[in-house]
Amino acid sequence: MDERYPIGLFEYEGQISEEVLHRWISEIEEYPAKLEKKIALLTEEQLDTPYRQDGWTIRQVVHHVADSHMNAYIRTKLALTEQKPSIKPYKEELWALLPDYSMPVYVSIQLLSNIHARWVHLFRALLQTNELEKEFQHPENGNQSVRLLIGNYAWHGRHHLAHITNLCENKGWKTE
Repeated sequence: MDERYPIGLFEYEGQISEEVLHRWISEIEEYPAKLEKKIALLTEEQLDTPYRQDGWTIRQVVHHVADSHMNAYIRTKLALTEQKPSIKPYKEELWALLPDYSMPVYVSIQLLSNIHARWVHLFRALLQTNELEKEFQHPENGNQSVRLLIGNYAWHGRHHLAHITNLCENKGWKTE
């Protein structure tokens, strides 16, 4: 198993069915609570342990997920309100070194909970429209629809939860 991608890379071919879309939206809705539950019993020392050699600490992973999902939420709104906007990527590896990544993890858990509540409400309101087909232009990844973004960020949550879960299991840490 590649420790960087414990569940593999996000890939989806073909039509995204309504059933798949509902599942992805539910995953996004449930993610903040799953993440909070997974890290609730961890000590500060455990939170500051990298999930792999030369990898981020659990604390950095939690803050990264909040930053990443904030960016994706904004990308969603840009795609819905502009004609195929070009979005700006960010240097996540450098963001992870900024001072706010040393803050308590509950700050980012609360942020994720609120972002996801708004994001899920927005996605569900758009399910019966063509709005999910709207796209944004990523300079490195090309055009991406809001529909596909939903799947990508459902995967992103599972991806980072797997990092944390695998580390905790390997170390024998109690998480629930």
